[in-house]
Amino acid sequence: MVEHTLRRTPLSRDRVLRAAVALADEAGIESLSMRNLAQELGVVPMALYKHVANKEELLDGMIDAVVGEIDPPVPGAGWKQAVRGRILSARRVLQRHPWAPIAIESRTAATPAVLAYLDSMVGTLSAGGFSADLAHHVMHAMGSRMLGFSQELFDASRNAGRSGAAAAEPPAAPPPEFADRFPHLATIATAAFHDDASVVGTGCDDQFEFEFALDLLLDGIERLHRQGWTSHPA
Repeated sequence: MVEHTLRRTPLSRDRVLRAAVALADEAGIESLSMRNLAQELGVVPMALYKHVANKEELLDGMIDAVVGEIDPPVPGAGWKQAVRGRILSARRVLQRHPWAPIAIESRTAATPAVLAYLDSMVGTLSAGGFSADLAHHVMHAMGSRMLGFSQELFDASRNAGRSGAAAAEPPAAPPPEFADRFPHLATIATAAFHDDASVVGTGCDDQFEFEFALDLLLDGIERLHRQGWTSHPA
């Protein structure tokens, strides 16, 4: 009954985008094509082009739909709490849509929703007394972390965003030849392997590592803000 009702629902841009997001969530961004999407919606591919001009416009719309899920600023919150809260909200959103960081990085220009989100974050910094100079450098320092993701050195989690979710595999200890060639990397890899990742603060827990780096950045930014830092010292 639900599927029959959905197929009777008139095709619209919103419906096209929601179906595309759901398809990418399920099978990864590499599985998404106008043909597959049309099949999912029960229409001919040409019907989609009345609502999105091409796949590039489709991806832009999908990104904006996902960014629209990020929580708004908490009224009355200080800049640090507000920025941290929204970044962690963005991370939760992207964890629901693991293909989104890949799509965001593939764009040659930021989409309207991404620009609006970043603009509001700069506005939060400005309302917290940040100079335009410091806010500028903060945005550079935060990078993609401002949008809830980061390019971690040993992050394999984006594979799910490319080809769909797969069963998690337990971490493997580095082979002996790895330690011979890269002894310092082997030391930290072995330490992470032996730690219990189920305990907060130990092992390679993605959420812990993200918040650890985020708080390091925010604490340093807070210190610079209190000092009245400028990139053009007198």
